[in-house]
Amino acid sequence: MKRRNFIATTFFSSLALLATNKIKANERFQIDDVIKPPRLKRGDKIGLIAPAGFITEEQMKKSITSLEGLGFNVIPSKNILNKFGYLAGTDKERADDLNEMFANKNIAGIVCARGGWGAARILSLLDYKLIKNNPKVLVGYSDITSLLYAIFRNTGLITFHGPVGISTFNEFSINNFNDVLVNPSNELTLWNADEENSSEDYERFVVRSGICNGRLIGGNLSIMVSLIGTDYDVNLKDAIYFIEDIGEEPYSIDRMLTQMIQANKFKDAAGIVFGVCSKCISKPDESGIGNSFSIKEILIDRLYNLNIPVIYGFSFGHITNKFTLPFGAKAELNVNEQTLTLKENAVT
Repeated sequence: MKRRNFIATTFFSSLALLATNKIKANERFQIDDVIKPPRLKRGDKIGLIAPAGFITEEQMKKSITSLEGLGFNVIPSKNILNKFGYLAGTDKERADDLNEMFANKNIAGIVCARGGWGAARILSLLDYKLIKNNPKVLVGYSDITSLLYAIFRNTGLITFHGPVGISTFNEFSINNFNDVLVNPSNELTLWNADEENSSEDYERFVVRSGICNGRLIGGNLSIMVSLIGTDYDVNLKDAIYFIEDIGEEPYSIDRMLTQMIQANKFKDAAGIVFGVCSKCISKPDESGIGNSFSIKEILIDRLYNLNIPVIYGFSFGHITNKFTLPFGAKAELNVNEQTLTLKENAVT
């Protein structure tokens, strides 16, 4: 009897979940319904959350100090120092923190303390209706790519690929953060940090020249690929994909780009701009794969024939100097001039 009851409960719970997903699919935004969050102001209260990997108390204090240095009052989420294996608490605790920050009328923006892994695990637990009705700035990168994708897909809210709490807030990153989120202009050209071109990782090179316009979509390549085929993937015509990764061997970058191509992710793309793929070097002693292509050779081989502008080496990714990129905003990529220009305010 207990087993039959369990089966029946599971069956009807599954039907309810399917119905919920169907409702969400029908409620997803149309491209004309993109939502811009209110801009940030000095003195605003900023929520600090850890939706993926756990952080230490020292890392929390560092994050608070960095954000206070920008003129904000920082409010850590209630579960921010929780630990569940390599995660910052259970899936429910981390989702609750994000939902509560969006619900809190006193919180003007939200910054993720770090990436790591785990943000994708909470996507089904987020209250997208709540988020849509309470738009505010959300900033993060790396594993936070999952949140940027899911929130834009389910609400149309522009989110921001930018520094996390434990990032280095140097002059370049602070200026870009403020130019996008605090003192925006109708048109903002982002110029790369030239001092970072001193190592092979930062070598800027053109795969295919040209100029294109579209909406910015992207983030960490590993996370982007993991979302293909899910309810949280974003399919957008004339997108300018921005892509970065860290610690992936060249063959792995090859595999993931091949998957993106075979999934037709770049079929209607306007262009592709790579940030810096940090430490993405061949390790034949570990992988057993020798005679490796370089990242440059892979990008040319995989992306040149797409016949769209493609460039590598812009200032975003797991590096010190970071752009703050609005996920979903209109932009122009000029490979010839090696610039990325935001064509609209991403905040109101």
